[in-house]
Amino acid sequence: MMTARRQGAPEKPLTMTDIARLTGVSKATVSRALNDSPLVSARTRERIREVASANRFEINATARSLSRRQSNVVALATYAYGPAGPPQLGPETASQVTATAGEKLPDAFVLELTSGLIAGLHRHGYDLLVIQIDATDTSWVGRYLDSQRADGFVLLSAHCTNGHLEAIERRGAASVVWGLDSSSRSFSSVTGDSFAGGRLATRHLLQNGRRHIAFIGGPEREQEVSDRYRGYAAALAAAGIPVDEALVTYGWYSRESATARMLDLLGRSGELDAVFACSDVMALAAIDVLRAAGRRVPEDVAVVGYDDIALAAHTDPPLTTVRQSGPLAGRLLAESLITQLRTGAIGHVSMPAELIVRRSA
Repeated sequence: MMTARRQGAPEKPLTMTDIARLTGVSKATVSRALNDSPLVSARTRERIREVASANRFEINATARSLSRRQSNVVALATYAYGPAGPPQLGPETASQVTATAGEKLPDAFVLELTSGLIAGLHRHGYDLLVIQIDATDTSWVGRYLDSQRADGFVLLSAHCTNGHLEAIERRGAASVVWGLDSSSRSFSSVTGDSFAGGRLATRHLLQNGRRHIAFIGGPEREQEVSDRYRGYAAALAAAGIPVDEALVTYGWYSRESATARMLDLLGRSGELDAVFACSDVMALAAIDVLRAAGRRVPEDVAVVGYDDIALAAHTDPPLTTVRQSGPLAGRLLAESLITQLRTGAIGHVSMPAELIVRRSA
């Protein structure tokens, strides 16, 4: 499994047994130390690594993966995309979206998150496999684990069902979910503080004299969207303004969906003077609709987005938004999953929300 060559003795490579004999520990301890196991003290790990280095050890990564039944690959599970979101989402899902034909790229935030995830996994010698799953199928969990094509899974709350999560828990698979508080579950999670973000965005609009503030959400039953709406409602309540349901609408994180929702809002209420959208992509689509309708941004209608994707600072006007860094989210997902794979520890991380003020509001 692990072999090394010493100068002068190429015909007889050292084995873990040799290193165990030289260091006075068991073969199992040598294996754990060379794989950074926390079960071995730092002092012992250092001593074993010094001996290994002095004898020019080379870890056979393929043999190590086979012996540990690991592929050093993590799977990101996602659906195929349509303009209104992933198709075939049943009533038990976290996301309630009507599917339409035609494939689209995912939200820009998801692309930035994936970039951070790849970078974070690479630091630990892991690769990312992107797999397409069906909302009503859970057999993929066992299929990828049993074939050793994936050691663990990354899921996005908007792209997974309760059935998927339950299947992962039944198998005891290492997994981490973005955007879902899993403190009562047996998998790790990374989230943004969506309640604080919704409140920050709405409070900023109120402080700028806006009183008829529309809310454009993603899927209504998704936790992130629900939390952002609660923050929106809380800020309005603190200002003594009741929520006007005619100004609240839900859709999907795409230009097509947000365009339809913004047109609907304009048809419902001509009084709206601000929009808080649950993603930057949705906010930019809303700005286009407002301009086409003869409404100036921000003079007539102020607009705030969410995520602070790279494009947000370079739009016309530059977009005021709530920052939750996609690359950082991806790196945190990677760290959380690697920790679970190596130690079994389950973690829950919440990223703070930060308002980035630009000219759109």
